[in-house]
Amino acid sequence: MSRFPVAEFKDLGTPFYFYDLSLLDRTLAEIKRTARDEQFHVHYAIKANANPGILRRIQAAGLGVDAVSGGEIKAALDAGFRDNQIVYAGVGKTDDEIRFALRNGISCFNVESEPELEIIDEIAGAMQCVANIALRINPNIDAHTHEYITTGLAENKFGINFDQLSDIIEKASTLEHINLIGLHFHIGSQITETEPFIMLCDTINRLQDEWEAKGVTFASINVGGGLGIDYADPDRHPIPDFEGYFKTFRNHLRLRQGQQLHFELGRSVVAQCGSLITRVLYVKNGSTKRFAVVDAGMTDLIRPALYNAHHCIQNISSPNGEMHHYDVVGPICESSDCFGKDELLPALRRGDFLALRSAGAYGEIMASQYNCRALPSSYFFEK
Repeated sequence: MSRFPVAEFKDLGTPFYFYDLSLLDRTLAEIKRTARDEQFHVHYAIKANANPGILRRIQAAGLGVDAVSGGEIKAALDAGFRDNQIVYAGVGKTDDEIRFALRNGISCFNVESEPELEIIDEIAGAMQCVANIALRINPNIDAHTHEYITTGLAENKFGINFDQLSDIIEKASTLEHINLIGLHFHIGSQITETEPFIMLCDTINRLQDEWEAKGVTFASINVGGGLGIDYADPDRHPIPDFEGYFKTFRNHLRLRQGQQLHFELGRSVVAQCGSLITRVLYVKNGSTKRFAVVDAGMTDLIRPALYNAHHCIQNISSPNGEMHHYDVVGPICESSDCFGKDELLPALRRGDFLALRSAGAYGEIMASQYNCRALPSSYFFEK
């Protein structure tokens, strides 16, 4: 089990997010080591976690940013990321967000539809500038992940389908305030198999060959992110398999001379360094079940309620006690406010601290104030 400074937690209000900065640093170092190719450029998908302390650490490591809102662009700039390190995706960019991105000179818009292309051209024209764009292509690849986090199928709302691509590339070439520099793809999240990434490489290779035959080349290819983590055993696999991930693209994607390859990794960067720390309020015995009622709820970590996701739960106060089964539930007035059923844990008592592991991604950033609850705080630890 990872070491938690439990003695320091006693004076802290729970729930809170605990961030192991040493693990984050090791993860960032591994990304830099394995993405060592000159043509590789790694962007952090800020939607996973926008805590300023986390962002500053990632910025210092030299990664760029993948943003999906004007607010995320601002958060990146506030954390010290340069404008030319930021790419901007999202299926519903507003006019104000587009203006904000153009004023700040971001590197590239990942465009998801023909109407968006037209609006960016119109706004860039009014601002007397030119917008660099990549077209987000929907490759219709099944990433074998949860339906809520797959993004590359034909029925998903994201991206441009193949049968629309020719017309949109032709239109982009005629727009005075658009500079088409690349193609963008993202097939989903929490992908733990190599096959979907190989299929993506094959699709990109075929597309590039087809368009080169027509005299069209692209300076940039963006393959998104999607690399998954080990939610079941975070101590055994604290750092994802970046070596295998980047090797897949190195071996299967036929990049052109001087072409840039961009990645947008989020979950795999920050998930394992974060845990949600919560206190046991009550141990409640039902007719057939034993419940551990904790002070964290779906307002603090919504993934179990939203995706039926499961996080490893550990008793970090008394890790060596007699084992019992518990349903670990929160205080929110919803039956879905449950972190785990029949969890086998060392005997729990009121006041014990539990750690919900692998919560550094899509945890704090998705917290809400439903039931008028306060947002969770954060605690940084460096060994």
